[in-house]
Amino acid sequence: MSAIPLSPSNRITLSARPQPRRGTYFVQTWGCQMNEEDSEQIGLYLESIGFEKANNMLEAQVILLNTCSVRKKPEDKAFSLLGELQILKKTRKDIIVGVCGCMAQARSEEIKRRAPFLDFVLGTGDLGLLPGLVEEAAQNRKFRMRVELPERKGTVVEEVPQRRIDRVPKLKAFVPIQYGCDKFCTYCIVPTTRGRERSRPSADIYEEVALMASAGTKEVTLLGQTVNSYGKNLLEGRVPFSQLLWKLAEIEGLERIRYTSPYPRDFKADLIEAVRDCPKVMEHCHLPLQSGDDEMLVEMKRVYTIESFEKIISELREAVPHMGLTTDVIVGFPGETDRQFENTLATMERIRFDGAYMFAYSIRPGTPAGDRKDQIPEDVKKDRLARLIDQQNRIAAEKNEEWIGREMEILVEGVSARNPGTLQGYSREFRMVCFKGDPSRVGRTAKVVGVSAHQWGLVGELI
Repeated sequence: MSAIPLSPSNRITLSARPQPRRGTYFVQTWGCQMNEEDSEQIGLYLESIGFEKANNMLEAQVILLNTCSVRKKPEDKAFSLLGELQILKKTRKDIIVGVCGCMAQARSEEIKRRAPFLDFVLGTGDLGLLPGLVEEAAQNRKFRMRVELPERKGTVVEEVPQRRIDRVPKLKAFVPIQYGCDKFCTYCIVPTTRGRERSRPSADIYEEVALMASAGTKEVTLLGQTVNSYGKNLLEGRVPFSQLLWKLAEIEGLERIRYTSPYPRDFKADLIEAVRDCPKVMEHCHLPLQSGDDEMLVEMKRVYTIESFEKIISELREAVPHMGLTTDVIVGFPGETDRQFENTLATMERIRFDGAYMFAYSIRPGTPAGDRKDQIPEDVKKDRLARLIDQQNRIAAEKNEEWIGREMEILVEGVSARNPGTLQGYSREFRMVCFKGDPSRVGRTAKVVGVSAHQWGLVGELI
């Protein structure tokens, strides 16, 4: 079935306050921080037409699956849940079920074929159509599919719902500043599911963050597929990412700014200077390496070398000696030899990241790497991943031990569920720290000294 365009009248602008209650909704989310942020927007749109968040899926009148396509596992989970929802809909014909997100964008026809009971499939390009789709489903049950993406490079993103002060304030929040990607790495489906790279106007971002800060948000994480290439092709003129950081740092009440994920080639001196000199920008960077071998980087179409990557790491550590550094790594990419994998192990040992997200390569249909014939056997991928994880776990524990006896600033996020009387939160360098303290400290920063370390963080003592 081809995509069916919706008329402009089906676009619903968010009102300042939600409409009177008419039912409940539930969003099941898989994937990255960007997907979590999309689910936040989905909730805002549904509340604008009178729905309230349900405690669980079985209580909801509107059920949405916000899907991920970066790896095969979350897709399998989504199809499995659709099978359960098909049974549920036979007994509750009044419920509305839709699929959103990256898998909806990439596999819309397959989703419709495998789950014909759905009311709609909505891709990532126009979440603003969601209220209209729900209204139409409630009225006439006519299936809709909307999976169009902006084709033109540099389109400005303006239709992002603002958070309302009357919502429950969040101590920490994600803020999208950029959508899509122009890098076209050979393993990645994001350009297909999210479209070309486009940025939000800086004034919109500033207004949203200021509103959050006034409602009690202390920390924001700026989101983008290649977040440090933000600010190109804006109507206001080019706005460098570092300039945006400095501008947001002026907001009263905002205490911490993080960002993810920067692209190595676009990591310039002005960003390093902002990390060094701006007190509200945290001393942490998640810089995806993906492979520690130059030949693999070429095959992945990652436009940098190990030498240039390590130069950035060196400059960051020179500017901020206690800089927290984390990364992403893929093992078992098509054609990866034992020698190339050993090079990745050596690079990781040399750089010594504080933490890493490590994955075995997952075939993504429609990507250049997914079509290659030299796929690595699953048992080889699993063995390589296990070796890399063991090495990185050792390094992480050793890096955490370096903070024993040192002072850290912790944003206290809450009380440990496992250890009553123990508070927990992250340091500026993105280390999880637990320490004894009064619950009244939740939501504030605290000075803590490390007393013991483990693989996942530290135990501290309140100063």
